[in-house]
Amino acid sequence: MYIYDSVQKIKREFTPLVEGKASLYVCGPTVYDDAHLGHAKSALVFDLLSRVLKANGYDVTYARNITDIDDKIIKKAAESGKDIKEITDFYTTAFHKEMDAIGVSRPDLEPKATESLDAMYELIQKLIDSKHAYKTAEGDVYFDTSSDGEYLSLSSRVQDEDDKQQRVENSLQKRNPADFALWKSVKDNTVTFDSPFGKGRPGWHLECSAMIEKHLGSDGAEFAVDIHGGGADLLFPHHENEAAQTRCATNHALANYWMHNGFVNIDGEKMSKSLGNSFFLKDALKEYDGEVLRFYLLSTHYRSNFNFNTQDLAASKKRLDKIYRLKKRLFGLPDSADATPFKEALLKALSDDMNVSSALALIDEMISNANETLDTAGKHKELKRETLSNLAYIEELLGFGVKNPFEYFQFGVDAHTKEQIFDLIMKRDAAKKEKNFQESDRLRDEILAFGVSIMDTPQGTFWEKV
Repeated sequence: MYIYDSVQKIKREFTPLVEGKASLYVCGPTVYDDAHLGHAKSALVFDLLSRVLKANGYDVTYARNITDIDDKIIKKAAESGKDIKEITDFYTTAFHKEMDAIGVSRPDLEPKATESLDAMYELIQKLIDSKHAYKTAEGDVYFDTSSDGEYLSLSSRVQDEDDKQQRVENSLQKRNPADFALWKSVKDNTVTFDSPFGKGRPGWHLECSAMIEKHLGSDGAEFAVDIHGGGADLLFPHHENEAAQTRCATNHALANYWMHNGFVNIDGEKMSKSLGNSFFLKDALKEYDGEVLRFYLLSTHYRSNFNFNTQDLAASKKRLDKIYRLKKRLFGLPDSADATPFKEALLKALSDDMNVSSALALIDEMISNANETLDTAGKHKELKRETLSNLAYIEELLGFGVKNPFEYFQFGVDAHTKEQIFDLIMKRDAAKKEKNFQESDRLRDEILAFGVSIMDTPQGTFWEKV
Protein backbone atom coordinates (compact mmCIF):
# COMPACT_ATOMS: atom_id res chain seq x y z
CA MET A 1 0.00 0.00 0.00
CA TYR A 2 1.29 3.48 -0.92
CA ILE A 3 0.45 6.85 0.62
CA TYR A 4 1.41 10.33 -0.53
CA ASP A 5 3.17 12.07 2.34
CA SER A 6 2.30 15.79 2.39
CA VAL A 7 5.52 16.62 4.21
CA GLN A 8 8.04 14.62 2.17
CA LYS A 9 5.95 15.30 -0.96
CA ILE A 10 6.44 11.80 -2.29
CA LYS A 11 4.40 8.62 -2.48
CA ARG A 12 5.68 6.25 0.21
CA GLU A 13 5.05 2.59 0.86
CA PHE A 14 3.05 2.20 4.06
CA THR A 15 5.11 0.56 6.79
CA PRO A 16 3.32 0.62 10.16
CA LEU A 17 4.94 1.17 13.53
CA VAL A 18 3.55 -2.17 14.71
CA GLU A 19 3.26 -4.99 12.19
CA GLY A 20 -0.34 -5.69 11.27
CA LYS A 21 -1.68 -2.55 12.97
CA ALA A 22 -2.36 0.98 11.75
CA SER A 23 -3.08 4.07 13.86
CA LEU A 24 -4.85 7.01 12.24
CA TYR A 25 -5.67 10.38 13.80
CA VAL A 26 -7.74 13.01 11.99
CA CYS A 27 -8.61 16.52 13.11
CA GLY A 28 -12.37 16.64 13.67
CA PRO A 29 -14.95 19.44 13.84
CA THR A 30 -15.24 22.43 16.13
CA VAL A 31 -18.85 21.99 17.21
CA TYR A 32 -20.35 25.47 17.09
CA ASP A 33 -22.15 25.27 13.73
CA ASP A 34 -23.49 22.84 11.16
CA ALA A 35 -21.10 20.71 9.13
CA HIS A 36 -20.31 22.00 5.64
CA LEU A 37 -19.11 20.22 2.53
CA GLY A 38 -15.47 20.68 3.54
CA HIS A 39 -16.14 18.68 6.71
CA ALA A 40 -17.92 16.05 4.64
CA LYS A 41 -15.03 15.76 2.16
CA SER A 42 -12.43 15.26 4.88
CA ALA A 43 -14.56 12.76 6.81
CA LEU A 44 -15.21 10.76 3.62
CA VAL A 45 -11.55 10.71 2.60
CA PHE A 46 -10.38 9.26 5.89
CA ASP A 47 -13.35 6.91 6.11
CA LEU A 48 -12.19 5.52 2.76
CA LEU A 49 -8.59 5.34 3.98
CA SER A 50 -9.68 3.35 7.04
CA ARG A 51 -11.62 0.93 4.81
CA VAL A 52 -8.66 0.44 2.48
CA LEU A 53 -6.29 -0.18 5.39
CA LYS A 54 -8.66 -2.79 6.79
CA ALA A 55 -9.05 -4.44 3.38
CA ASN A 56 -5.25 -4.76 3.30
CA GLY A 57 -5.40 -6.71 6.54
CA TYR A 58 -4.47 -4.02 9.06
CA ASP A 59 -6.05 -3.79 12.48
CA VAL A 60 -6.97 -0.09 12.37
CA THR A 61 -7.38 2.28 15.30
CA TYR A 62 -9.00 5.43 13.98
CA ALA A 63 -9.33 8.51 16.22
CA ARG A 64 -11.06 11.78 15.32
CA ASN A 65 -11.40 14.52 17.93
CA ILE A 66 -14.26 16.82 18.83
CA THR A 67 -13.21 20.40 19.65
CA ASP A 68 -15.72 21.54 22.26
CA ILE A 69 -13.60 24.35 23.76
CA ASP A 70 -13.23 27.32 21.45
CA ASP A 71 -13.85 31.06 21.31
CA LYS A 72 -16.35 30.53 18.49
CA ILE A 73 -18.40 28.22 20.71
CA ILE A 74 -18.37 30.74 23.55
CA LYS A 75 -19.46 33.50 21.17
CA LYS A 76 -22.30 31.31 19.83
CA ALA A 77 -23.47 30.58 23.35
CA ALA A 78 -23.41 34.26 24.28
CA GLU A 79 -25.38 35.23 21.16
CA SER A 80 -27.98 32.51 21.65
CA GLY A 81 -28.26 32.70 25.42
CA LYS A 82 -27.65 28.96 25.66
CA ASP A 83 -25.28 26.92 27.79
CA ILE A 84 -21.95 25.94 26.23
CA LYS A 85 -22.66 22.22 26.62
CA GLU A 86 -26.08 22.66 25.06
CA ILE A 87 -24.41 24.18 22.01
CA THR A 88 -21.69 21.55 21.69
CA ASP A 89 -24.02 18.59 22.33
CA PHE A 90 -26.47 19.87 19.72
CA TYR A 91 -23.87 20.30 16.98
CA THR A 92 -22.04 17.08 17.88
CA THR A 93 -25.30 15.15 17.50
CA ALA A 94 -26.04 16.94 14.22
CA PHE A 95 -22.53 16.15 12.95
CA HIS A 96 -22.94 12.45 13.74
CA LYS A 97 -26.36 12.33 12.08
CA GLU A 98 -25.06 13.95 8.90
CA MET A 99 -21.96 11.74 8.78
CA ASP A 100 -24.22 8.70 9.15
CA ALA A 101 -26.29 9.96 6.21
CA ILE A 102 -23.25 9.93 3.90
CA GLY A 103 -22.05 6.56 5.14
CA VAL A 104 -19.10 7.67 7.27
CA SER A 105 -18.34 5.02 9.88
CA ARG A 106 -17.85 6.22 13.44
CA PRO A 107 -14.19 6.36 14.49
CA ASP A 108 -12.91 3.95 17.12
CA LEU A 109 -12.03 6.88 19.38
CA GLU A 110 -13.64 10.32 19.48
CA PRO A 111 -12.03 12.25 22.34
CA LYS A 112 -13.38 15.65 23.33
CA ALA A 113 -11.26 18.60 24.39
CA THR A 114 -13.25 18.98 27.63
CA GLU A 115 -12.37 15.38 28.52
CA SER A 116 -8.65 15.83 27.81
CA LEU A 117 -7.65 18.80 29.96
CA ASP A 118 -5.36 16.81 32.28
CA ALA A 119 -3.44 15.53 29.25
CA MET A 120 -3.09 19.12 28.01
CA TYR A 121 -1.81 20.33 31.38
CA GLU A 122 0.77 17.54 31.40
CA LEU A 123 1.99 18.44 27.92
CA ILE A 124 2.27 22.14 28.77
CA GLN A 125 4.26 21.38 31.91
CA LYS A 126 6.68 19.18 29.96
CA LEU A 127 7.26 22.03 27.51
CA ILE A 128 7.82 24.53 30.31
CA ASP A 129 10.23 22.16 32.11
CA SER A 130 12.21 21.59 28.91
CA LYS A 131 12.41 25.36 28.22
CA HIS A 132 10.29 25.11 25.08
CA ALA A 133 7.47 27.17 26.61
CA TYR A 134 7.21 30.14 28.92
CA LYS A 135 4.58 31.84 31.04
CA THR A 136 4.02 35.58 30.67
CA ALA A 137 3.30 38.10 33.40
CA GLU A 138 -0.35 38.10 32.31
CA GLY A 139 -0.67 34.34 32.83
CA ASP A 140 -0.53 33.14 29.21
CA VAL A 141 1.71 30.25 28.27
CA TYR A 142 3.40 30.37 24.84
CA PHE A 143 5.40 27.86 22.87
CA ASP A 144 8.84 29.30 22.12
CA THR A 145 9.27 28.67 18.39
CA SER A 146 12.91 29.81 18.48
CA SER A 147 13.69 26.87 20.78
CA ASP A 148 12.68 24.37 18.12
CA GLY A 149 15.29 24.05 15.40
CA GLU A 150 12.82 22.10 13.23
CA TYR A 151 9.98 24.63 13.40
CA LEU A 152 8.41 25.18 9.93
CA SER A 153 9.98 21.96 8.62
CA LEU A 154 6.56 20.35 8.31
CA SER A 155 5.04 22.98 6.03
CA SER A 156 8.36 24.09 4.46
CA ARG A 157 7.37 27.68 5.07
CA VAL A 158 9.63 30.67 5.55
CA GLN A 159 8.42 33.03 8.24
CA ASP A 160 7.84 36.34 6.47
CA GLU A 161 6.63 39.80 7.37
CA ASP A 162 3.02 38.94 6.52
CA ASP A 163 3.06 36.15 9.09
CA LYS A 164 4.51 38.51 11.65
CA GLN A 165 1.88 41.14 10.92
CA GLN A 166 -0.86 38.56 11.38
CA ARG A 167 0.52 37.68 14.77
CA VAL A 168 0.89 41.13 16.33
CA GLU A 169 -1.73 40.42 19.02
CA ASN A 170 -0.04 40.09 22.41
CA SER A 171 3.30 40.71 20.69
CA LEU A 172 4.62 42.57 23.74
CA GLN A 173 4.15 39.44 25.80
CA LYS A 174 5.75 37.11 23.27
CA ARG A 175 9.43 36.45 22.86
CA ASN A 176 8.95 35.90 19.13
CA PRO A 177 6.10 37.03 16.83
CA ALA A 178 5.52 33.42 15.71
CA ASP A 179 5.11 32.01 19.23
CA PHE A 180 1.66 30.46 19.73
CA ALA A 181 -0.55 30.05 22.78
CA LEU A 182 -0.61 26.84 24.75
CA TRP A 183 -2.72 28.34 27.52
CA LYS A 184 -4.72 31.57 27.32
CA SER A 185 -5.34 33.41 30.56
CA VAL A 186 -8.92 34.66 30.84
CA LYS A 187 -9.87 37.39 33.30
CA ASP A 188 -13.52 37.92 32.32
CA ASN A 189 -16.62 35.93 33.27
CA THR A 190 -16.66 33.68 30.21
CA VAL A 191 -15.89 29.97 30.32
CA THR A 192 -12.62 29.17 32.09
CA PHE A 193 -10.88 26.13 33.48
CA ASP A 194 -8.71 25.92 36.58
CA SER A 195 -5.24 24.79 35.59
CA PRO A 196 -1.77 24.72 37.19
CA PHE A 197 -1.10 27.85 35.11
CA GLY A 198 -4.14 29.80 36.29
CA LYS A 199 -7.70 30.21 35.04
CA GLY A 200 -8.10 30.19 31.29
CA ARG A 201 -8.56 28.06 28.20
CA PRO A 202 -6.21 25.85 26.16
CA GLY A 203 -4.81 26.95 22.82
CA TRP A 204 -6.42 25.27 19.83
CA HIS A 205 -3.22 23.58 18.59
CA LEU A 206 -2.61 21.93 21.96
CA GLU A 207 -5.53 19.54 22.15
CA CYS A 208 -4.64 17.20 19.27
CA SER A 209 -1.07 16.66 20.49
CA ALA A 210 -2.37 15.93 23.99
CA MET A 211 -5.11 13.57 22.78
CA ILE A 212 -2.74 11.65 20.55
CA GLU A 213 -0.30 11.13 23.42
CA LYS A 214 -3.12 10.09 25.75
CA HIS A 215 -4.87 7.62 23.45
CA LEU A 216 -2.38 6.49 20.79
CA GLY A 217 1.22 7.35 21.75
CA SER A 218 3.61 4.88 23.34
CA ASP A 219 6.97 5.31 25.04
CA GLY A 220 9.95 4.33 22.96
CA ALA A 221 8.20 4.61 19.59
CA GLU A 222 9.72 6.75 16.87
CA PHE A 223 6.31 8.28 16.08
CA ALA A 224 3.15 8.77 18.11
CA VAL A 225 0.89 7.59 15.25
CA ASP A 226 1.27 6.07 11.83
CA ILE A 227 -0.90 8.60 9.98
CA HIS A 228 -2.14 12.09 10.83
CA GLY A 229 -4.72 13.59 8.50
CA GLY A 230 -6.91 16.61 7.89
CA GLY A 231 -7.75 19.29 5.37
CA ALA A 232 -5.02 21.05 3.42
CA ASP A 233 -5.79 24.27 5.29
CA LEU A 234 -4.55 22.64 8.52
CA LEU A 235 -0.97 22.02 7.37
CA PHE A 236 0.00 25.49 8.54
CA PRO A 237 -0.19 26.60 11.24
CA HIS A 238 -2.23 23.88 12.98
CA HIS A 239 -0.29 20.75 12.07
CA GLU A 240 3.02 22.63 12.09
CA ASN A 241 2.37 23.67 15.68
CA GLU A 242 1.11 20.24 16.71
CA ALA A 243 4.28 18.63 15.39
CA ALA A 244 6.48 21.17 17.20
CA GLN A 245 4.72 20.62 20.54
CA THR A 246 4.96 16.87 20.35
CA ARG A 247 8.62 16.52 19.33
CA CYS A 248 9.68 19.05 21.98
CA ALA A 249 7.64 17.48 24.78
CA THR A 250 8.30 13.82 24.00
CA ASN A 251 10.98 11.60 22.56
CA HIS A 252 9.16 11.00 19.29
CA ALA A 253 7.74 12.77 16.27
CA LEU A 254 3.98 13.13 15.92
CA ALA A 255 3.31 11.09 12.78
CA ASN A 256 5.18 8.97 10.25
CA TYR A 257 2.80 9.90 7.40
CA TRP A 258 0.93 13.17 6.93
CA MET A 259 -2.12 13.19 4.64
CA HIS A 260 -4.14 16.24 3.58
CA ASN A 261 -7.26 16.41 1.46
CA GLY A 262 -7.89 19.27 -0.97
CA PHE A 263 -10.28 22.20 -0.60
CA VAL A 264 -13.92 22.20 -1.61
CA ASN A 265 -14.87 24.95 -4.04
CA ILE A 266 -18.43 25.88 -4.94
CA ASP A 267 -18.76 26.71 -8.63
CA GLY A 268 -15.05 27.48 -8.75
CA GLU A 269 -14.84 29.66 -5.66
CA LYS A 270 -13.11 28.46 -2.51
CA MET A 271 -15.69 27.69 0.14
CA SER A 272 -15.49 30.22 2.94
CA LYS A 273 -18.00 31.64 5.37
CA SER A 274 -16.51 35.06 4.79
CA LEU A 275 -17.51 34.71 1.13
CA GLY A 276 -21.01 33.65 2.07
CA ASN A 277 -20.90 30.43 0.09
CA SER A 278 -20.48 27.86 2.83
CA PHE A 279 -22.74 25.06 1.63
CA PHE A 280 -24.04 23.24 4.71
CA LEU A 281 -24.24 19.47 4.40
CA LYS A 282 -27.71 19.43 5.97
CA ASP A 283 -29.00 21.55 3.06
CA ALA A 284 -27.40 19.28 0.47
CA LEU A 285 -29.03 16.26 2.16
CA LYS A 286 -32.45 17.82 1.65
CA GLU A 287 -31.88 17.81 -2.10
CA TYR A 288 -29.78 14.70 -2.64
CA ASP A 289 -29.55 11.19 -1.27
CA GLY A 290 -26.61 10.88 1.16
CA GLU A 291 -25.01 8.13 -0.89
CA VAL A 292 -25.17 10.30 -4.00
CA LEU A 293 -23.22 12.96 -2.12
CA ARG A 294 -20.76 10.33 -0.89
CA PHE A 295 -20.18 9.07 -4.44
CA TYR A 296 -19.80 12.59 -5.81
CA LEU A 297 -17.43 13.89 -3.12
CA LEU A 298 -15.23 10.80 -3.45
CA SER A 299 -15.24 10.82 -7.25
CA THR A 300 -12.08 12.90 -7.56
CA HIS A 301 -8.70 12.19 -5.99
CA TYR A 302 -8.59 13.23 -2.36
CA ARG A 303 -5.59 15.55 -2.81
CA SER A 304 -7.26 17.51 -5.60
CA ASN A 305 -9.37 20.57 -4.91
CA PHE A 306 -13.01 19.69 -5.45
CA ASN A 307 -15.34 21.94 -7.42
CA PHE A 308 -18.89 21.31 -6.22
CA ASN A 309 -21.56 22.13 -8.79
CA THR A 310 -24.99 20.70 -9.54
CA GLN A 311 -24.18 19.75 -13.13
CA ASP A 312 -21.32 17.46 -12.12
CA LEU A 313 -23.39 16.12 -9.23
CA ALA A 314 -26.18 15.10 -11.63
CA ALA A 315 -23.66 13.34 -13.88
CA SER A 316 -22.12 11.60 -10.89
CA LYS A 317 -25.54 10.36 -9.77
CA LYS A 318 -26.08 8.70 -13.15
CA ARG A 319 -22.82 6.83 -12.61
CA LEU A 320 -23.99 5.61 -9.20
CA ASP A 321 -27.40 4.73 -10.68
CA LYS A 322 -25.65 2.16 -12.88
CA ILE A 323 -24.45 0.29 -9.79
CA TYR A 324 -28.00 0.20 -8.48
CA ARG A 325 -29.48 -0.81 -11.85
CA LEU A 326 -27.18 -3.82 -11.89
CA LYS A 327 -27.92 -4.55 -8.25
CA LYS A 328 -31.64 -4.41 -9.03
CA ARG A 329 -31.15 -6.75 -11.96
CA LEU A 330 -29.70 -9.37 -9.59
CA PHE A 331 -32.04 -8.55 -6.70
CA GLY A 332 -33.05 -11.52 -4.56
CA LEU A 333 -30.15 -13.76 -5.57
CA PRO A 334 -27.89 -15.02 -2.74
CA ASP A 335 -24.79 -12.99 -1.89
CA SER A 336 -21.35 -14.31 -2.71
CA ALA A 337 -17.96 -13.76 -1.07
CA ASP A 338 -15.99 -15.35 -3.89
CA ALA A 339 -12.58 -13.98 -4.78
CA THR A 340 -12.62 -12.34 -8.20
CA PRO A 341 -10.04 -10.62 -10.44
CA PHE A 342 -12.12 -7.43 -10.20
CA LYS A 343 -11.89 -7.33 -6.40
CA GLU A 344 -8.13 -7.77 -6.55
CA ALA A 345 -7.81 -4.99 -9.13
CA LEU A 346 -10.08 -2.63 -7.17
CA LEU A 347 -8.08 -3.02 -3.97
CA LYS A 348 -4.83 -2.57 -5.88
CA ALA A 349 -6.08 0.73 -7.35
CA LEU A 350 -7.23 2.09 -3.99
CA SER A 351 -4.03 0.92 -2.31
CA ASP A 352 -2.13 3.23 -4.66
CA ASP A 353 -2.73 6.42 -2.66
CA MET A 354 -6.50 5.89 -3.01
CA ASN A 355 -6.56 6.19 -6.80
CA VAL A 356 -10.31 6.58 -7.06
CA SER A 357 -10.28 7.43 -10.77
CA SER A 358 -8.82 4.02 -11.57
CA ALA A 359 -11.23 2.40 -9.13
CA LEU A 360 -14.29 4.00 -10.74
CA ALA A 361 -13.06 3.09 -14.22
CA LEU A 362 -12.81 -0.54 -13.09
CA ILE A 363 -16.35 -0.36 -11.70
CA ASP A 364 -17.72 1.14 -14.92
CA GLU A 365 -16.04 -1.59 -16.97
CA MET A 366 -17.31 -4.37 -14.69
CA ILE A 367 -20.89 -3.07 -14.87
CA SER A 368 -20.78 -2.68 -18.64
CA ASN A 369 -19.38 -6.17 -19.20
CA ALA A 370 -21.84 -7.77 -16.78
CA ASN A 371 -24.86 -6.11 -18.39
CA GLU A 372 -23.65 -6.97 -21.87
CA THR A 373 -23.40 -10.67 -21.00
CA LEU A 374 -26.66 -10.74 -19.01
CA ASP A 375 -28.42 -9.32 -22.08
CA THR A 376 -27.53 -12.47 -24.01
CA ALA A 377 -29.37 -15.78 -23.83
CA GLY A 378 -28.52 -18.13 -20.99
CA LYS A 379 -28.74 -18.35 -17.20
CA HIS A 380 -25.19 -17.05 -16.58
CA LYS A 381 -25.05 -18.51 -13.07
CA GLU A 382 -21.29 -18.11 -12.68
CA LEU A 383 -21.35 -14.50 -13.90
CA LYS A 384 -24.17 -13.66 -11.51
CA ARG A 385 -22.23 -15.10 -8.55
CA GLU A 386 -19.11 -13.19 -9.54
CA THR A 387 -21.03 -9.95 -10.10
CA LEU A 388 -22.78 -10.23 -6.73
CA SER A 389 -19.39 -10.74 -5.09
CA ASN A 390 -18.04 -7.68 -6.89
CA LEU A 391 -21.01 -5.53 -5.86
CA ALA A 392 -20.66 -6.63 -2.24
CA TYR A 393 -16.97 -5.67 -2.30
CA ILE A 394 -17.72 -2.23 -3.76
CA GLU A 395 -20.17 -1.75 -0.89
CA GLU A 396 -17.60 -2.83 1.70
CA LEU A 397 -14.63 -0.93 0.31
CA LEU A 398 -16.22 2.26 -1.05
CA GLY A 399 -19.61 2.41 0.62
CA PHE A 400 -21.44 2.51 -2.72
CA GLY A 401 -24.57 0.43 -3.33
CA VAL A 402 -25.45 -0.13 0.34
CA LYS A 403 -29.20 0.43 -0.02
CA ASN A 404 -32.05 -1.70 -1.28
CA PRO A 405 -31.96 -0.82 -5.00
CA PHE A 406 -35.65 -0.04 -5.13
CA GLU A 407 -35.51 2.24 -2.06
CA TYR A 408 -32.53 4.05 -3.56
CA PHE A 409 -34.68 5.09 -6.52
CA GLN A 410 -37.40 6.37 -4.19
CA PHE A 411 -35.41 9.42 -3.09
CA GLY A 412 -37.36 12.63 -3.57
CA VAL A 413 -40.72 11.08 -2.65
CA ASP A 414 -42.02 12.50 0.62
CA ALA A 415 -42.93 10.31 3.59
CA HIS A 416 -46.69 10.86 3.24
CA THR A 417 -46.66 9.77 -0.41
CA LYS A 418 -44.58 6.72 0.47
CA GLU A 419 -47.21 5.73 3.04
CA GLN A 420 -49.96 6.12 0.45
CA ILE A 421 -48.08 3.96 -2.06
CA PHE A 422 -47.35 1.33 0.57
CA ASP A 423 -51.04 1.20 1.53
CA LEU A 424 -52.07 0.81 -2.11
CA ILE A 425 -49.52 -1.98 -2.64
CA MET A 426 -50.91 -3.84 0.38
CA LYS A 427 -54.45 -3.50 -1.00
CA ARG A 428 -53.29 -4.64 -4.45
CA ASP A 429 -51.56 -7.70 -2.96
CA ALA A 430 -54.78 -8.57 -1.14
CA ALA A 431 -56.82 -8.15 -4.34
CA LYS A 432 -54.41 -10.44 -6.23
CA LYS A 433 -54.69 -13.13 -3.54
CA GLU A 434 -58.47 -12.94 -3.89
CA LYS A 435 -58.06 -13.19 -7.68
CA ASN A 436 -59.87 -9.86 -8.03
CA PHE A 437 -57.76 -8.87 -11.02
CA GLN A 438 -59.97 -5.95 -12.03
CA GLU A 439 -59.41 -4.31 -8.61
CA SER A 440 -55.74 -5.27 -8.75
CA ASP A 441 -55.35 -3.50 -12.10
CA ARG A 442 -57.21 -0.44 -10.84
CA LEU A 443 -54.92 -0.20 -7.81
CA ARG A 444 -51.88 -0.64 -10.05
CA ASP A 445 -52.98 2.32 -12.16
CA GLU A 446 -53.55 4.38 -9.01
CA ILE A 447 -49.99 3.59 -7.87
CA LEU A 448 -48.53 4.47 -11.26
CA ALA A 449 -50.32 7.83 -11.14
CA PHE A 450 -47.83 8.90 -8.45
CA GLY A 451 -45.11 8.91 -11.13
CA VAL A 452 -43.56 5.63 -10.07
CA SER A 453 -43.02 2.21 -11.61
CA ILE A 454 -43.67 -1.08 -9.84
CA MET A 455 -42.04 -4.48 -10.06
CA ASP A 456 -43.47 -7.74 -8.76
CA THR A 457 -40.75 -10.10 -7.49
CA PRO A 458 -40.66 -13.33 -5.44
CA GLN A 459 -39.57 -11.10 -2.53
CA GLY A 460 -42.60 -8.84 -2.88
CA THR A 461 -43.71 -5.78 -4.83
CA PHE A 462 -41.25 -2.91 -5.10
CA TRP A 463 -41.55 0.53 -6.61
CA GLU A 464 -39.30 3.36 -7.63
CA LYS A 465 -39.62 6.96 -8.74
CA VAL A 466 -39.66 7.33 -12.52
